Amino acid sequence: MATQLAFEAGEVRRRFWTVEEVYRMTEAGVFAADEHIELLEGELYTVTPPGKDHIRQVDRLVSAFADLAARRRAILRVQSPVNLGEQDLPEPDLALLKPSEDFYLQGARASDVLLVIEVSATSLSFDLNQKVPRYAAAGVPEVWIVDLQESVVWVFREPAEGGYRLRQTVRPGETLAPLAFPDHEIIALT
Repeated sequence: MATQLAFEAGEVRRRFWTVEEVYRMTEAGVFAADEHIELLEGELYTVTPPGKDHIRQVDRLVSAFADLAARRRAILRVQSPVNLGEQDLPEPDLALLKPSEDFYLQGARASDVLLVIEVSATSLSFDLNQKVPRYAAAGVPEVWIVDLQESVVWVFREPAEGGYRLRQTVRPGETLAPLAFPDHEIIALT
């Protein structure tokens, strides 16, 4: 799929990529081993390395959800790709997936996701305007954006055309629980 842009000197085409092409490039070593690449609507994005606050929040969330994985109620994925369709392969900071005997040997898809969490220190606009709509379009039932700048968690539920029907703001010290695990409350941003 290419978008044509006309210029005086000729024609320039914008190249869009597919999930399959990104996997092949990764296996061929096109990207550095420590380079985090995300594909959204066919465009490749390089994700900057996380800072200390970001790492701390991801570790805190892993700890908060580890018992769900230990009891095999969910698979906990950290900064790993989720295939949302032919041209969408984000790497959420954390994803809770439905249990799977083979631990998604062929890769996790949107229909496998119970909850996606993005921790945002400097990427809030990108997460809200690029990633959240892609998660909604793919039918991911719930997305949390941990906004480290404003010290809130943006909760998105009920995917619909054009976004999520429900949006909730959770402040530090308040509790929240995933839709898939209403009995599993955690305290927001400590």
